Amino acid sequence: MIKNLEHKRSSEILKNNYIGYLSYISGNRPYTIPITYYYNDEENYIICYSGNGHKIRSMRRHTSISMTVTDIYSNNKWQSVMVHGQYKEAEGSTSKLYLHEFSLGIKNLVLKKEHKDLDYISQFSSKTFNMETPIVFLLNIDDITGKVKS
Repeated sequence: MIKNLEHKRSSEILKNNYIGYLSYISGNRPYTIPITYYYNDEENYIICYSGNGHKIRSMRRHTSISMTVTDIYSNNKWQSVMVHGQYKEAEGSTSKLYLHEFSLGIKNLVLKKEHKDLDYISQFSSKTFNMETPIVFLLNIDDITGKVKS
């Protein structure tokens, strides 16, 4: 039986994961991609970062975005959270503060869940930057919904 998750449980799922599926619109087509994220439950936003490309250009045009995070144990046992919100790009020193919060948050989560003490962002995120400065952005959350099947 599929049931709705309470907000508190949906928030816990977001807090205890760092890989989600970001969805955005480009032209008239939806795109969904895996992305590393950090959820700040106290301030109600999600931090991500990326290089300047298709995804960033698209989200600048269409700021309504969403993210899905799932825990799948089997086809009959799973939980899924959907977040809807608005893209907001961080700039300057604020961008650096958010990137710092992102890296510390994920480092602490990986230490807690996987018992790995990480030193570099490249150890938990596939995106690395040589000379390019990453674009840090927030998903400012409008609503969170969740489902569970058990």
